[in-house]
Amino acid sequence: MNGLTLDAITIALGQRLLLAISARVAPGEKLTVMGPSGSGKSTLLAYIGGFLAPEFSASGRVFSDETEITNLPAEDRHAGLLFQDPLLFPHMSVAGNVAFALPANIKGRAARLEHAQMALADVDLADFGARDPATLSGGQKARVALARTLVSHPRMMLLDEPFSKLDAGLRAQIRELVFAKARAAMLPVILVTHDEADAEAAGGQVVTIGEDA
Repeated sequence: MNGLTLDAITIALGQRLLLAISARVAPGEKLTVMGPSGSGKSTLLAYIGGFLAPEFSASGRVFSDETEITNLPAEDRHAGLLFQDPLLFPHMSVAGNVAFALPANIKGRAARLEHAQMALADVDLADFGARDPATLSGGQKARVALARTLVSHPRMMLLDEPFSKLDAGLRAQIRELVFAKARAAMLPVILVTHDEADAEAAGGQVVTIGEDA
């Protein structure tokens, strides 16, 4: 397995070049992309994940293992995404949120619920399946979002400052959980952040981009 390869990617907004990057992230390893707001960090994840907004122009290739995914639709790239907000569906239970992301080949309500409950137990939320997401703490919501991402069997994890709204102690705890689960699943990870502590905790490669990059 080769992991995730970014081959000569450039992204621009109008005449302004936001970033130019080439990198390889091995399975289970992490690449941190740092830079201030507006420098193109989230835009890079959008390009990799297949949902780049049309006002941006981009070039370069993305490979998952040896498969080029640059021109695949987002749903066929199988990128696991975590954002600043957990983005849980308010009209679904906690287990329903997780079950929503399960692959279609897991058939039947009971089987899907069982898989969701197992995924929740794996992030220390074994008894939370029936809960309303609105009743959860910030850390619990982050764990549900992680469980939902992992059950989709992603090829990679793309982290768009998912720890930034958590307090310091909880932030370190959730960060280590996310990194540990990604490592166990041998997923290449790209983390974008402006926080030095995130980069230090991630370890591995760090690429810094600036507003004039």
